[in-house]
Amino acid sequence: MEYTFSERLKHAWNAFKSRSPTYQTKDIGVSSSYRPDRTRLTRGNERSIVTAIYNRIALDVAQTTIRHVNLDPDNGRYLEDRKSGLNNCLTLDANKDQTGRAFIQDIVISMFDEGCIAAIPIDTDEDPEFVNSYDILSMRVGRIIDWYPDHVRVEAYDDRTGRRKQRLVPKKMVAIIENPLYAVMNEPNSTLQRLVRKLALLDTIDDRNSSGKLDLIIQLPYTTRSDIKKEYAEQRRKQIEEQLINGKYGIAYADASEKIVQLNRPLENNLMSQVEYLTSMLYSQLGLTQEIMNGSADEKVMVNYRNRTLEPILSAITDEMTRKFLTKTARTQGQAVKFFHDPFKLITVEQFADLSDKLIRGEIASPNEMRQVVGMKPSADPKSDELRNRNLNESKEEAAEGAEPQMNPLEILQKKEE
Repeated sequence: MEYTFSERLKHAWNAFKSRSPTYQTKDIGVSSSYRPDRTRLTRGNERSIVTAIYNRIALDVAQTTIRHVNLDPDNGRYLEDRKSGLNNCLTLDANKDQTGRAFIQDIVISMFDEGCIAAIPIDTDEDPEFVNSYDILSMRVGRIIDWYPDHVRVEAYDDRTGRRKQRLVPKKMVAIIENPLYAVMNEPNSTLQRLVRKLALLDTIDDRNSSGKLDLIIQLPYTTRSDIKKEYAEQRRKQIEEQLINGKYGIAYADASEKIVQLNRPLENNLMSQVEYLTSMLYSQLGLTQEIMNGSADEKVMVNYRNRTLEPILSAITDEMTRKFLTKTARTQGQAVKFFHDPFKLITVEQFADLSDKLIRGEIASPNEMRQVVGMKPSADPKSDELRNRNLNESKEEAAEGAEPQMNPLEILQKKEE
């Protein structure tokens, strides 16, 4: 529909020159100088290398596709994505503030920090407390405050008021996701918690060494056992402090009979070696390597990392969502929440060319499916959607049109002789 010049002027709108002063006069709620729904790490984790580990694993989990799908009820094979509010939350729009990918990343980071979190349906088309079958329209990550036999008290961000609120909800309507690496990351004496404490001690020693204190001992030419001598010693100490503070270059003088000993030399300790040992042990227990953290890991290392670290986390998320958000009838019909790894992210262009040729010739993927992997438009040729070996087989359409079948070498020689 085309607008005339007058209609374009009538319907035009500019963010900085709006005719309606809505943004200036209307009460739009509580404001904040920082994002209030963002996850804040606790227990000192934000001050250590633990944050980098959390973020790296959470990013790798979030880039894995999680979808609400339909499966073949007989053999459990993937059929198609299901068009539902739950699938929209997992893939595109989880809530007002988060995309589906940011929501999954929030789940993983909060789960690592707390040990166990709850994925809470915020908006649904039916009341979950009275019906079992409902569609989820938006979701949030909540922190579990209290545990009850059939309920949990959770704290989550309310995007209508801009504040965090607590609510008592039944366990059957929230996905309670526990960290599968809890024994390594969240136990009080686990490797990660010991590393956090060692790093805190190391920071304390560094702060103490970098402070402005001189750590001097003044040896006076007389004993300080009596109270009068102690007062003389205190006066002498204050005199030296005043000279250092008030002097332009921080220089003080001492009597020839006085002796000053400086103690601020660094003391040798084995904290750094303990931190390095705990870091390497934590990497091995989590299935991480330094190459994974800096992005230089090869395909074999990444496959091992996916199987040992990412797969248990993804299974914990998808299994709990399938158990809580899908009814028994829906699961019987083949509905499930599944995750899918993209195998083409781990290979180079040369390896992709060789693999795509094998997949097409093996009748596993069509040419149009392989074109979509590299971001190319699908071909309009109907043959590009067929699963067949172009070197051997002919399509059913060609056979129906009466195309001449291929002859073996013996038939070709006989035809030449005739």
